[in-house]
Amino acid sequence: MFSNTVRRSLSYTTFYLRPIGHQRNAWLTSMADQSVQRYNSNDTNHVHHSKIPPSPTWQPVKMTQPTQVPGEVVDKLERLALVDFQNQEGVECLEKAIQFADQLHSVDSAGVEPMDSVLYDRSMYLRKDSINEGECAEALLQLSNHVVDEYFVAPPGNIPLVKNEER
Repeated sequence: MFSNTVRRSLSYTTFYLRPIGHQRNAWLTSMADQSVQRYNSNDTNHVHHSKIPPSPTWQPVKMTQPTQVPGEVVDKLERLALVDFQNQEGVECLEKAIQFADQLHSVDSAGVEPMDSVLYDRSMYLRKDSINEGECAEALLQLSNHVVDEYFVAPPGNIPLVKNEER
């Protein structure tokens, strides 16, 4: 047995190599007893962690039937999202998007804990909120095209679209 050091991101971890059968393969055991297989292929070093499969694995899953979106749901989506599905092509695009999202139902997420943060290995600290500038309301209101009683006026919101029967 001999010792070798493998660089893992910004830190170095010491591993102890044990030969296994074939001369080009060796098991690595870290100080924390994490088993990792290291093998040489065409003079290229590869490190394989035992919990990650060496190649992608998948199982064929029966796809769900395409979702048919009723006309009243399309009308409601048009009103809420201000998107106009004028023709059958727009409705087919909506159905394809729903079918794509339905694939998430076939994923086995049993035993997978939800993440609180993408950076799960470190704490995120909030900075103190401090006001650097202020008292500039008049200057900001002068930048607006339309002001009523010291408030910005935004364009009108959800303007109802014409229903399918009226088209």
